[in-house]
Amino acid sequence: MNSTITTTKLEQYSTITRDALMQAKNAFDPQRRDSAADFYDMAQRYYDDAHYFWHTKNDLVLAFAALNYAHGWLDAGARLGLFHVSDSRLFTVDTTKKY
Repeated sequence: MNSTITTTKLEQYSTITRDALMQAKNAFDPQRRDSAADFYDMAQRYYDDAHYFWHTKNDLVLAFAALNYAHGWLDAGARLGLFHVSDSRLFTVDTTKKY
């Protein structure tokens, strides 16, 4: 059973979420730009919160939770088609779907 949040695990999740943020930033659906921007903004805020809890408060639990929320917003946006992404390493998307 894995019940410990380590800095190694936080670094791994932070890197994946950062990479997903970078891809999503340039992949907004032009017809739903406002919704895509809203989802992206929420993801970015949670990502920033994660680093605040991690590096300022040294609260690894809240940092881990915030990273998961950040990535959840990105995945939801990708699944809804708000972000035109196809990297199944970073997003829960069907890489065969064509936009």
